[in-house]
Amino acid sequence: MNKNQLKGRANSAMGKIKQITGRLIGKGAMEREGQAEKHGGKVEAGYGDVKNDIDKATKE
Repeated sequence: MNKNQLKGRANSAMGKIKQITGRLIGKGAMEREGQAEKHGGKVEAGYGDVKNDIDKATKE
């Protein structure tokens, strides 16, 4: 697991927490910000997954 995978999954989890918190306390801006962080984290984790796959393929 590389740093992009870890950072992306952590950002995705934190974004989900922020999104739910914003929904619970009625702060639409916080909910949207959390949703954006969640999606950004998923993109970064996906990038890390591809990077990891490429590293594995080149070592074989």
